[in-house]
Amino acid sequence: MTAADSPTAQQDGHIHGYGTKGYRSYVLTALLVIYILNFVDRGLLSVVAPQMKPELGISDTAFGLLTGFGFALLYTFVGIPLAQFAETRHRVWIMTVCVALWSLMTALCGLATEVTIGSLTIGAFWILLACRVGVGIGEAGCTPPANSLIADYYPPKSRSTALGYYAMGVTLGGLLANLIGGPITDAFGWRAAFFVLGVPGIIVAVVLKMTVKEPPRGYTDPPGTVRKARPKFADGMKELASKPSFWTMTVAATIAAFCGYGIASFQSLFLNRSFGLTAGEAALMVNVPVALTAAVGTVATGWLAEKLSARHPTAIAWLAGIGLTASVPFYVVAFTTHNLWLCLVGLALGSGIKYGYLAAQYTIGQGVVSAQVRAVSTAVLLFVVNLLGYGLGPLFIGALSDVIFNLQVADLGAAELTRKSCEGAARAALALADQQVCAIAHPQSLQRSLLITAGLYAVGGGFFFLTCRWLKRDMVAK
Repeated sequence: MTAADSPTAQQDGHIHGYGTKGYRSYVLTALLVIYILNFVDRGLLSVVAPQMKPELGISDTAFGLLTGFGFALLYTFVGIPLAQFAETRHRVWIMTVCVALWSLMTALCGLATEVTIGSLTIGAFWILLACRVGVGIGEAGCTPPANSLIADYYPPKSRSTALGYYAMGVTLGGLLANLIGGPITDAFGWRAAFFVLGVPGIIVAVVLKMTVKEPPRGYTDPPGTVRKARPKFADGMKELASKPSFWTMTVAATIAAFCGYGIASFQSLFLNRSFGLTAGEAALMVNVPVALTAAVGTVATGWLAEKLSARHPTAIAWLAGIGLTASVPFYVVAFTTHNLWLCLVGLALGSGIKYGYLAAQYTIGQGVVSAQVRAVSTAVLLFVVNLLGYGLGPLFIGALSDVIFNLQVADLGAAELTRKSCEGAARAALALADQQVCAIAHPQSLQRSLLITAGLYAVGGGFFFLTCRWLKRDMVAK
């Protein structure tokens, strides 16, 4: 029996958490690394878009389907049964298998090419979409078990900081996808980027299993807490039904994800069309510093909420509300300026103050329920956030961009122009008049779509403010 497993330690689990302070920090960092890989592999498609999209010859709508709904559909539906499985099974094993699976599928994205089977020809787009679905299935087994593990390693008083640290994986993953994937794309092509960033995850999966211990379930619960041996999904939903703060927070987080994932998916394409940057230039000059400020904002919100929680128990919610609402003017500047550096400042400041909502969604999502349904509550949250937010956000921006593009080219007297004809080498083959139409409609259609979407952040902020009404009453972890 280890010191952490002794009866005395278990009685004090709600005060100190599981294991030594150093080992807790290692486990949290290991989970952060895995979450970073999650978003590296998820976000890489957006990084390589300026080179990949013209090669595939697809519309903005099809790209939105590829980056959003195609990934999110099975990700969300598989997430709930995996989370239910994680409530009673070995969470570290579940994560190990899932990390290896999504890393392998990411590497296979680099092999996406047209395939002919007999008389049937399958285009590269559909092969790539199938690989993205595989990535989504693997990534569904990451966050619910990880949140459940963190809740058993860290006591309630330290959990918002721990979850804020873990939530940095979203922004740091985007950072590394850009920092590594962008230059590789420029130097060796977009397919190589998927190989280089996909394969290391298989090694990380092995290290996770060898070094991270499975803690006793509910270890940080106060003494005397009643635990069900095999909780049912219906039990979790019944408990969540009595927590209005969970649902208002879920609406807020879904709107934030709708905007955030949509904007992130098209950010490199926006920089390419509006400022002429390559995939690598967009990644290093803009996306990396934006991701850095976002990471700082995420962990800072969790830390600040912890410091304010004694006097302001609802701080985690209203801090997120302030951040989302205040980010809108910065995005307006970023998407309307003709100065690249002013665009960078707007994107960096907007991201830095908005991403605190990630710490809020996880802290509230698992803080208002008992230990037995933490993974399920996280999975329900992610089901809604990812299906409606991640699934529809990029698709909405892409479809709206194509609608605006078609309206613009028709208004400019070139209705026969398509998105494909305005991209890459195809544009140089157009008549001069058509090239001038492309120079206007191609970047402006996406710019206006991004502006409309960014304005919705304020609506998400309003729902976080509404969450404050019930949060103090609903919180179990105090």
